[in-house]
Amino acid sequence: MTQSLKTYMDNRMELINQQLEQFVYALEIPARLQESMLYSIRAGGKRIRPILMLAACEAYGESSHRALAVACAVEMIHTYSLIHDDLPAMDDDDVRRGQLTNHKQFDEATAILAGDGLLTTAFYVIANQDALTDQEKSYLIKELSKASGPEGMVAGQMLDMEGENKRLDIKHLEAIHKRKTGELLRFSAVGGAYIGGATDSQLKEIEVYAGYLGLLFQIQDDILDVIGDEQDLGKPVGSDESNRKSTYPQLLGLEGAIEQKEHYAQKAKEALWKAGVDSTYLEDIIDYISNRNN
Repeated sequence: MTQSLKTYMDNRMELINQQLEQFVYALEIPARLQESMLYSIRAGGKRIRPILMLAACEAYGESSHRALAVACAVEMIHTYSLIHDDLPAMDDDDVRRGQLTNHKQFDEATAILAGDGLLTTAFYVIANQDALTDQEKSYLIKELSKASGPEGMVAGQMLDMEGENKRLDIKHLEAIHKRKTGELLRFSAVGGAYIGGATDSQLKEIEVYAGYLGLLFQIQDDILDVIGDEQDLGKPVGSDESNRKSTYPQLLGLEGAIEQKEHYAQKAKEALWKAGVDSTYLEDIIDYISNRNN
């Protein structure tokens, strides 16, 4: 690698942000709906999922240009999920990424429609890409719909709500987060590797890598909810406890959660080695997620 992960991520983030806005601006839609969609897109975030997709594509020797639209589609779905998560019927949050949540900035109905718009536009964006073959489009749309739908992220959100006010064990906690957080990360890594030309056996190892990456992401979220800085996080700490959700620190203690995090990171690195792409940005992303402060 010729540049630091930070430089790489900054460059890719700029590219992703520009393309995301272009996709939304290209839609012939009511001004308020467009404004609401752009509001949450522009709220920023780490863009981990799209960057992961581009890095996985490049790790196997393909230009990230072919994966850019799909990477933006993933971020649209992630953004839609955050808009809906924040709604009064779900987590009822007022602040997201340091600014008012979408339904607080606009209104509840507009926020719902903005989320709906981002979700459906994601699949249109993939289907409309000349850089992808029809076979690639079919595979990617199938896999993304599964990852984000009732067998994937939506199932995780449902299980997460059902788990409130209950003391879950580690097995059940992992099952929730493998779907709620892990499925879009899994698709991002596997989809990027697929576009990059990875073999079936390599894709299986990338899937293992991404599974542990999703758990790593969530356990660090749980840790930050205990010891994080509200200014860095852009939201109040202690929300998991106030929402009566089971977390890794709650079940394992803070030190135990940190040890479990290190275990996940090691397993992710082992999978990358088996996939033949251990000395790439994919490995650096493991350490970034494990040590992030927001």
